[in-house]
Amino acid sequence: MTCANNNNNCNSSCNNDNNNNNNVSPERIIREKCCIGQSGCFWDGDLDDVILEPVYVQKIYDAALFNLQGISFAHNLRFSPRLPEGAIIAGINFINVTKFFDPKDSRSPDNFRIKPETTLQGAQFVQCGGEDEKVVGPDGKFSEKIIFIDTSCCDSIGRGTPIFGSQNVVIKGLVRIDMEVRFMDEGCCGGCPNTQVLTAFFPITAPGNGGELVLTNFFELCLPSVFEGAFLPRFTEICNASFIGRLLTNNLTRDVFVCPDGTVEANLIISICVTCEKKIVMPAQLCVLSTGFTQLAPEVGAICPTFPALFPRQIDENSVAGEKGNREPNNNRRGCCS
Repeated sequence: MTCANNNNNCNSSCNNDNNNNNNVSPERIIREKCCIGQSGCFWDGDLDDVILEPVYVQKIYDAALFNLQGISFAHNLRFSPRLPEGAIIAGINFINVTKFFDPKDSRSPDNFRIKPETTLQGAQFVQCGGEDEKVVGPDGKFSEKIIFIDTSCCDSIGRGTPIFGSQNVVIKGLVRIDMEVRFMDEGCCGGCPNTQVLTAFFPITAPGNGGELVLTNFFELCLPSVFEGAFLPRFTEICNASFIGRLLTNNLTRDVFVCPDGTVEANLIISICVTCEKKIVMPAQLCVLSTGFTQLAPEVGAICPTFPALFPRQIDENSVAGEKGNREPNNNRRGCCS
């Protein structure tokens, strides 16, 4: 928006901008910036298409969900870019806090991360060479620990064995804070408000001492037998965090300052809301109801008339028998199976 020297032109410019914005269809903006994914799963409701499938997965034997919360204070946090000199902040539209992550360096100490540190009572993690042995989890990383405890007592009555643990959830790294302000620029359109999104990065620290923020919780889980299966039980956990940012005292004049050079400083309080789920899992083969493989609608090419499948055909007896009706026994070639 180009500001004029008189308020009439300024108000006209603002009104024109508003009118132009009103002419933009919300649906069009969503289509341009956002998308809807395809699952590839479709079912027309016909039960004849539902078949029984065996799948090799990790079964959850027990799970517990915990909600933890903490706070961190940001004093005199400097934002960028700078506002014009002499600007006066009239209000704040929003404060948005998100996790910081550098895709060019996944191991950067600035990346926000949640590091659980778990200690068991009544059971122990299996070790190798003095360190906890880890196996690959569904995330493709070595994120699951193997648990061992004598479960024979509870095995004899067909029950699970309880285990107890304590956990310190260490929160490290940076968060990104976006704050949209409304400000008056005395040198440009005295009565025309402007908006600007200001950005700052803040390291999460504990209140008071400024060290690492540590959240503590205790848990109890039920362990299946370590003797009856082919695998030992595994312990895994997943955590996620969200943030709520606001002014420290909820007062604009006390918490937000504009320096002579236009730099904005603010005092903020950041609420950290953490969800952690702990699971006892084991590899298992389960029978599930299925409608078959996923089928995406392909983008048709102009050269190849046909394209290969991503998965081989079903070979179980139900699928083979139903593929071309009832087959004669003498049509089965020696050396094949179903």
